[in-house]
Amino acid sequence: MPKRNHLEERRPKHSRRINIFEPRQSFLIVCEGEKTEPNYFLRFPIPQDSVVVVKGIGANTISLVREAIRLMSEKKYHQVWCVFDRDSFTAENFNLAIQVAETNGIKVAYSNEAFELWYVLHFDYLNSGIDRRQYIDRLNQLLGFRYQKNSIQMYDLIYSCQKDAIRNARRLLSEYPNLSPLTNNPSTTVHLLVEQLNRLFWVE
Repeated sequence: MPKRNHLEERRPKHSRRINIFEPRQSFLIVCEGEKTEPNYFLRFPIPQDSVVVVKGIGANTISLVREAIRLMSEKKYHQVWCVFDRDSFTAENFNLAIQVAETNGIKVAYSNEAFELWYVLHFDYLNSGIDRRQYIDRLNQLLGFRYQKNSIQMYDLIYSCQKDAIRNARRLLSEYPNLSPLTNNPSTTVHLLVEQLNRLFWVE
């Protein structure tokens, strides 16, 4: 008997296709983190006729993009995304990763400074730069309990505020006179990937 798709097992009951006549979509999402980001994206209620492959590489920015390029050479996808943080990586590596990704048709969902900014934006509009440790403290307060970095429950816990997060992320980017992923702190484009995934289903 074939194994059940892990996405089927995790698919929330509130999902419904927008249009059953849309072509089958396939996504490759290559994440810098091995667990935090993959655990979040794997919770999306992806329809059975779509394919979403999520890889947690645990590599730095440029190595991550190169791995995405390698995976693209093995199989074709409608969309390929790299998910990574500004964090402690050098300016040279961060800028080069984005440049190489775009040159190879890869979309980037970056966060400056950390992926946890995306979580915070579900509850609060944050427009002042803070470091990774402060994001954890902020999430502890907003969630009302201790944030677990590699939790598999974050999507479900904060899903009801996802529209607020998208709105806050857009607003944050709009406040910068020039779009510069390296210097715009805080900023994130994770919402762009979330919006693309949301196009695969309709949530009541």
